[in-house]
Amino acid sequence: MSGTAPAPFSADDYQARMERAVRAAGDAGLAGLLVAPGPDMVWLTGYSPPADTERLTLLVLTEDHGPVLVVPALEAADAAKATGAPVMTLRDWTDGQDPYAATAALLDDGGRFGISDNAWAMHLLALQRTLPGTSYASLTDALPMLRAVKDKAELELLAAAGAAADAAFEEIRTVPFGGRRESEVAADLAELLRRFGHSQVDFTIVASGPNGADPHHEAGDRVIERGDMVVLDFGGLKDGYGSDTSRTVHVGPPTDEERRVHDLVRAAQEAGYRAVRPGVACQDVDRAARAVIAEAGYGEHFIHRTGHGIGVTTHEPPYMIEGEEQPLVPGMCFSVEPGVYLPGRFGVRIEDIVTVTEDGARRLNDTTREMVLVD
Repeated sequence: MSGTAPAPFSADDYQARMERAVRAAGDAGLAGLLVAPGPDMVWLTGYSPPADTERLTLLVLTEDHGPVLVVPALEAADAAKATGAPVMTLRDWTDGQDPYAATAALLDDGGRFGISDNAWAMHLLALQRTLPGTSYASLTDALPMLRAVKDKAELELLAAAGAAADAAFEEIRTVPFGGRRESEVAADLAELLRRFGHSQVDFTIVASGPNGADPHHEAGDRVIERGDMVVLDFGGLKDGYGSDTSRTVHVGPPTDEERRVHDLVRAAQEAGYRAVRPGVACQDVDRAARAVIAEAGYGEHFIHRTGHGIGVTTHEPPYMIEGEEQPLVPGMCFSVEPGVYLPGRFGVRIEDIVTVTEDGARRLNDTTREMVLVD
């Protein structure tokens, strides 16, 4: 279904974003950007067309023509309702016409263009056939930081999404865990996220006992038992912006080892958070969290990056991972989520969304990071 992103942005805001994107493209040596339906288009225009249609829909951003949205005629009326529509030229096409010829007229044959990662292969190949001199680079490779730095309004939306996820955790910790299937608790979590304002629930991981050693375990039919450690990882979109938080709870009293591992992950998460400040490389956040776990002898059991960006999607650049030298900038938002995973036994993960401030960092999740005991 088509529609506008539920965010308090004006046509002027979207125009500024598109102008910024064109400047960034030029700085990266690109002749322009080709933006397919998906998060980039929502962020740039406020328009969210069907992502599963085979009909070409493409936002063309170049210095020569200004923003042009190539759109199927049957979607044009919806496109015209988008908040960013007044600052775009809509160029519609009807079935039976060649949309690639219309798009090609806006492009320099011989230019190199950034194109959305999720663009359909058949659209890209058709453009290449129409303009054989063009070449293309994925937007993530060419402009990984395009959406990374959030403005004040975006930060407010992300903070509200984080508060809603926190409210869901405060409720879920009061429901029974023992004797219920993971899928039942996951359904409770999804309902709570919706109750607290999420229009889209992307994931509700409930990983009990040995399933907790799988970072992306999908909640299933395993019955949660007394004595289980349970990893909860959940989030989605509220008013167009993402939430994502993890807490690890325990059904009944934990063993000394379980408490020790939980305390270790909590210390690593704190170290990662404390490393966040302007100018620090993304990889240094990963290194700070990872060092705590490695020094305790569990390094081989921390098997994923420390964090990922968040905005109009729940996973986007920047990434807190070894080798990423991108410096942190005020306004960036990302997760800090170290974990320890012991195969066949249990796992622990603690995750907050944080934003870079002028002199450090601020958490957007505020629930306790201590081990929570549930029934």
